[in-house]
Amino acid sequence: MKFFFFAIVTFFCTILPFSGYCQSSDAQIVFQNSDGSQFINTGVYLFQDSTHSLTFDNIVHNPGFKLSPAAIPNLGVTTNTIWFRLTINNQSTIEKMMLEIDNPLLNNVSLYTQIGPNKYILKTVSKEASFYHRENSSENYLFTLEQKPGTAITYYLKINSYTQCIIPLKLGKIESINEADLNRDLLRAIYFGIMLVMFLYNCFVYISVKDKSYLYYIVYLLSVALVQLNLTGLGFKYIWPHYPGFEQFSTYLFSALTAFASIAFIRQFLNTKTFTPWLHKGFWLFVIAYAFTVINSLVGNKQLSYNLLNAIGLPLSLYMIYTAAVVRIKYKYKPALYFLLAWTIFLASIILFVLKDVGVLPYNIFTVSILQIGSAIEVVMLSIALADRINTLKREKEQSQAQAFEALKENEKIIREQNVVLEAKVTERTKELKESNDDLNQAITDLKEAEMQLVESEKMASLGQLTAGIAHEINNPINFVTSNVRPLKRDVQILFDTVEMIEKIGLDHFSAEEKIKQIEEYKQDIDFDYLKVEIDHLLNGIGEGATRTAEIVKGLRIFSRLDEDDLKKADINEGLDSTIIIINNLLNNRIEVVKNYGNMPLVECYPGKLNQVFLNMLTNAIYAVNKKFGDNAGGKLTITTSANEKNVIIKIADNGTGMDEQTKKKLFEPFFTTKDVGEGTGLGLSIAYNTINKHNGHIYVNSVINEGTEFIMEIPIHH
Repeated sequence: MKFFFFAIVTFFCTILPFSGYCQSSDAQIVFQNSDGSQFINTGVYLFQDSTHSLTFDNIVHNPGFKLSPAAIPNLGVTTNTIWFRLTINNQSTIEKMMLEIDNPLLNNVSLYTQIGPNKYILKTVSKEASFYHRENSSENYLFTLEQKPGTAITYYLKINSYTQCIIPLKLGKIESINEADLNRDLLRAIYFGIMLVMFLYNCFVYISVKDKSYLYYIVYLLSVALVQLNLTGLGFKYIWPHYPGFEQFSTYLFSALTAFASIAFIRQFLNTKTFTPWLHKGFWLFVIAYAFTVINSLVGNKQLSYNLLNAIGLPLSLYMIYTAAVVRIKYKYKPALYFLLAWTIFLASIILFVLKDVGVLPYNIFTVSILQIGSAIEVVMLSIALADRINTLKREKEQSQAQAFEALKENEKIIREQNVVLEAKVTERTKELKESNDDLNQAITDLKEAEMQLVESEKMASLGQLTAGIAHEINNPINFVTSNVRPLKRDVQILFDTVEMIEKIGLDHFSAEEKIKQIEEYKQDIDFDYLKVEIDHLLNGIGEGATRTAEIVKGLRIFSRLDEDDLKKADINEGLDSTIIIINNLLNNRIEVVKNYGNMPLVECYPGKLNQVFLNMLTNAIYAVNKKFGDNAGGKLTITTSANEKNVIIKIADNGTGMDEQTKKKLFEPFFTTKDVGEGTGLGLSIAYNTINKHNGHIYVNSVINEGTEFIMEIPIHH
């Protein structure tokens, strides 16, 4: 909507230029007692600074000011700094007046008020500051003028704008201005009320029918409302007053959003993909153009972006009308007629709005609000068009259902005839199926017995691996204890001999000095200081061996719960540690194990069965690492645990050979294995998969060839 408005404004401003300025140095604006506000349509002098370098002192003494011939000055889209000079002669009885510039799209307005010879005070209202910094809480630019009756004061206005520079100047009593603004806000409230009703109505309809046309129309309604909020300045006043940067950017954003919504709506509403596929694709050019406009405004080229909006808007509007006309004329599609009528009414409202701006029509509350009136009528008509489209689809659906009902009746007749034949065949086939089912039941029984035997075989294999690992793990600390017992026994015997020697020396009749000397010589002979250190070292070694043996026995006690069938609360980290103890002999001090354990709650599970899963996962990981590194170092296993509100997550990763996609697809199939003959049964991961499923969990695999594999298991905390 707004892009069309900008395009028409630019067009009329081009074909209806100003005819020139009449210079008059003594024209004044006479303000008299009045109950209403009045537009200033005479006595306004205008000067455009194209250099942006003139100071206020230069402006005051500048002879280039010329009398504006238009009641409402319209300077088009300009980059110049606009200066107005007006002398107000107060012939009323009041001392406070209100000056209003009725265009909230302007960027900055500064008022210089003469308070003496060559003395002026400055007031500025800007979109570059928060709305609440304004002296008067209005979306327009308001300035309070304090001027004694019977005096004449010269005022200067400095205006900058990136958009259409239309300057409606209004002068009146404060009460009159406020009353006029209140009447205008009442009309706007009616307009936005209509838009809200249409928005909610179409939302409810979309929820009921799930038609995309309604969805796009809802977005279109929203974008039109946002455009009007921007045009009227109400968005900056009520919705985003603290974001002046967004207020300046919203002009381009909402214009583009309206264009996108309009394009999406017309393509869906008129079914252009079916009726006019070549025109359907052409809309993408406008989408790209508007996207470029928004991006261009973000990098600061606001003037160029505004001109692009004007340049693109009119072609897009004509393209949409042409598309609707083609669909209506060529295919007699009724919704296209509603679309053309709605846009024609809206076009008429835009033309009236522009005629007001160029001075052909008077500037009043009706012409100011004609754009809202036209858009309100347009959205209501489009809602009616959507409703008619739904009715058309409903009628087509009813016709289709009637045809389907006739077809169903014919099919029912055929089915009755076929039932007689089928019943005979079914009886014969049922007999054959019963015989086949008996054979299948026997085969299933045999398969279950074989499966139980294979599972027991896998358990025995795990038990054998458990026994071998425990034997190896316990043997090391026991050997350590055994090797320390003999030297400890020898050292204790030396201590016994030392005690006997000290007793013997103590019973002799030597002097105390001689006895001490003999004891010291004996201690040197047996190296008594080293003996103490050696005994302490041997006892520590025996203690470490005993502690290690106790840890292994504890790990064995935690791990060896393979046949437990009761749910228990168990510590997953503890189960992993016990499994690592069992397979420690397989690591051969060449494979690094990294544990990243999280703070885990107790999990309701079958602990022994999970330990068997961990055992299968870790032995497979060790096999893959050994396959890649052989007897060399560099292998690494990473075990990570974590928990969320519902699940615990266990990750077992290796840097081994990895696997391809084909292998991953077959990974959990029974008897599938990549190991050499005799090295695996192919049941380990299948049992692991079933065990995780039994826990209502999930298992995932990530793998890259020659980089490694990661198994991720998710298990519910509560079964």
